[in-house]
Parts: sequence; C-alpha cells; structure tokens
Amino acid sequence: MDWDLPKPFVWPVTVAAKHVDGLHHANNAEYVRWCERAGWNHSVELGLDISHYQDLDRGMAIRHAEYDYILAAREGDELLFGTWLTQVDGRLNITRRFQVFRAADSALILRAQWQMVCIELSSGRPRRMPAIFREIYTPAVVSGES
Repeated sequence: MDWDLPKPFVWPVTVAAKHVDGLHHANNAEYVRWCERAGWNHSVELGLDISHYQDLDRGMAIRHAEYDYILAAREGDELLFGTWLTQVDGRLNITRRFQVFRAADSALILRAQWQMVCIELSSGRPRRMPAIFREIYTPAVVSGES
C-alpha cells in the first residue's frame, strides 16, 4: 500500500451485502461508520477506550469531517483502513486522518480527515483535554503531508 504517512494503524473490513446500496457499491454512510470504528480501535490500542472517556466525563467529538470518495468498493472486497493522529494541540483539538485501500489490488478507495474537539460528556461543551489524553495521544502523532 502506498500510505500517505508512515506506520498507520490498519483495520480490515470486508464489504458485506448489508453494506451495499442500490448502486451496487458500498454506501458512503458505511465509510463513515467504518472510519469511526477504525478510530476507536486505534484509540483502544493506544490505551483509551469508551470506559475511560465515561469515567473522566470527557471525550473527543468530531467537529469537522471531510471524506474524499475516490473509487467504489463492492461486496466481497476487503478494505484496509489506515489511520493516524496527525495533531494534538495539547488543549482541545486532535486531527485524525484516514486512508482506505482495496487489499486485492492496492487501489486507493478513500481519504478522510477529522478535526476533533474535547468535550465534557455530561454537558457536550468544549473542555480542556485531560492529561491522560495528551499523555497517550501525543506520542502517537505522525507528522508529514501527502
């Protein structure tokens, strides 16, 4: 795979019949869900899961998302979701990027980027990131531009 950045966290998905729409390809909404799951799996691997967020009454919420759908995926395709944290500003914001390839031929399917903000779960309001977020997420940041 020609990853835009080094050392992605990679999460595989196989496109099933339930993911395919009337145009006979994976529905765009599925990519949004898959990116969310890839992001969570990466966070869990780094050491933060939903229970930590709930215990701290803090979480990272998507403030802005961009998805560039490049090629269609079809039922049976194995997709490789690569994701990176590319910025942790230390106070409120994190940037996460995604790149998706079809495993069979290394075709680029999608690029995406999220701008996330730390929120207080109980109120939904922006709040400063807990120290543990910075301690775990900052060392995982991968820099570089495509």
